[in-house]
Amino acid sequence: MTFYKLKCLFRHLWLDADDTRAAVSEEMLARLTELVAASEDQHTGQVRICVEAGLPLSYIWRLSHDCTMAQLVRQRAMMMFGKLAVWDTEHNNGVLVYLLLGEHAIEIIADRGLSHRVSVTHWKEVVAHLSHALRQGRFEEGISQALAEASALLVAHYPAHPANGEAQRNELPDEPFLR
Repeated sequence: MTFYKLKCLFRHLWLDADDTRAAVSEEMLARLTELVAASEDQHTGQVRICVEAGLPLSYIWRLSHDCTMAQLVRQRAMMMFGKLAVWDTEHNNGVLVYLLLGEHAIEIIADRGLSHRVSVTHWKEVVAHLSHALRQGRFEEGISQALAEASALLVAHYPAHPANGEAQRNELPDEPFLR
């Protein structure tokens, strides 16, 4: 086992849900939940926020010369995208904002309906803005900004249709998933 892999193993085994709760207080959780709900009132998409302290052991074991930490983080974000059913929205326009605290890593996964309309470059810009805010210690502000940017894209491509008299359908929980 390489030193890097051993270091990652200990870092991720050491982190747990308490670390996530320390980063996301109950008050912040309530505010982020309200922001997701307000966002979804403006468009037909669904947004989930997922914050994890560390990767499960099974991911760390895959860390090798042919699988980088960035690839593992992306794989984990994709897995959470599926686990949280973000892929299963009516219009295929769900968005997952994924943060892995142990690696200071961020991924934004957009479902196929939205990814066909928004370039990867644009999503990288959203991640860069969030990353910048996190490096400055502005955790809630960074997540809120990423949510606002994702919402603007959803409004542009999938606006709400209140004229037809139907209420917006909330397909997924608004509360961020913390682990």
